[in-house]
Amino acid sequence: MKILELKMNNFRSYNKLDLKFNPSKNIIIGKNGEGKTNIVEAIYVLALTKSFRGSKDEVIIKNDEESMKVEGKVKDKSSKKYQITLNREGIKKVKIDSTNINRLSDYLSNINIVLFTSEDLNLIKDTPSTRRKLIDIELSQFSNEYLKLLTLYNKVLKQRNSYLKMLYLNGNSSKDYLNILTNQLIELGMKIYKYRSEFIDDINNFIENNYYTITGTHNLILNYKSSFANKDKESLVKQYKKELDRDITQGKTNSGIHHDDYEFTLDGNNLKDFGSEGEQKNAIISLKMAEIDIFRERKNIIPILILDDLFGNLDKQKISNILKFIDDDIQTFVTTTELNKISKQLKDGSSIFLVKNGVVKEQNVWKTK
Repeated sequence: MKILELKMNNFRSYNKLDLKFNPSKNIIIGKNGEGKTNIVEAIYVLALTKSFRGSKDEVIIKNDEESMKVEGKVKDKSSKKYQITLNREGIKKVKIDSTNINRLSDYLSNINIVLFTSEDLNLIKDTPSTRRKLIDIELSQFSNEYLKLLTLYNKVLKQRNSYLKMLYLNGNSSKDYLNILTNQLIELGMKIYKYRSEFIDDINNFIENNYYTITGTHNLILNYKSSFANKDKESLVKQYKKELDRDITQGKTNSGIHHDDYEFTLDGNNLKDFGSEGEQKNAIISLKMAEIDIFRERKNIIPILILDDLFGNLDKQKISNILKFIDDDIQTFVTTTELNKISKQLKDGSSIFLVKNGVVKEQNVWKTK
C-alpha cells in the first residue's frame, strides 16, 4: 500500500499543499513548529479520520477557516482517491473516488497505517487507557465490525452509568431498564473481548521472534488482562449483580472491557516493574513491527509506516533495531529535525522534503556519496 499524492486545504498551518511521495522512503525535515508533523498527521487523518495527537477534531482546521480538506491517491491492488472534509461544527464527510461514504465505519480499514511516535516509547509505563487505545485503533483498521461494536458498547456504557446515577438519587426506581442495559453491555463486551483476545494472540505470534531478532532473547509476550476472561454470560451476569451496590453508589460501571489492559512480560516478569528502559523500548519496537506482520498475514497487505520524531529519542542501536524490519516494500515516512540523525541506510533512495516557514521543498532523492 502506497500513498502517492497528498493534497491539503486549510489543514493545520497549511492553506494549500500538494505533494507527491516516493513509493519507498520519504524523509520530512524541519524544526519544531515548522509543520513537518502536520504532513504525516494529514496522512493519518485521511486513513483513520482522526488525528493521532489526541486533540479535538476541529483543531486541525487552519485558524480563521471554516473547514479543511485532505485528499490522497493511494495505490494497493488498484489506485483510488480518498477524501475527508471537516467543518467547525464537527461534521465529517468522506469519499472514495466519486462515491460518498455515509458511515465512517465503512470508510475505515481502506488505508492501513502503522504509526510509531516518540510518545509510544512510554507505552509500557503509560495508562491502561492508552494501551487499549492502541489495540482499538489497530483492530478498527482490520474490522469494520469491531469499530461498530466498540461504538455501540461505549454508547450503552454511557447510558448505564447515567441510569446508575439516577438510581442513587431515587432508590425506589425500577431496575428493569438497568438489567436490559447490563445484558446489552455483557453481550457486546463478550464480542469485543473475543476480537481483542484473538488480536493479542496474533501479536504474540510475532512479537517474541521480533524481540529475539533485536536482542537474542526469547520469552517476550503480551498478557491480556480482562474481567471477561474465561467467563460465560451466566457468570458475567452474576458478577454484575454482585457489584451492583458499588456501581450505584459510585455512579459508574466498575467491571467490563472498558477496563481491559495488557502487560509486556519477559520471562514471566512484568517489564513495567522489572524491565530496564532499554528492554522496554525494544519491546515496544517489537510490538510495532508485529503490527506490520499482522497486516501482512491477516490482510495480505503492507501498511504505510510513519515514524514521527523518533530519531531524537532513540540511540543508534535502537534505530538500527527498527531498520532490521524495514524493507523497500514498506512505504515509510520519517520526520526529523536534522538529517544527520537519520542513518545512511534509511536515507539511501529516500525523497527529502524540507519544511521551513510553512513552505515545503522537495530535495533530490538521497544517494550516499
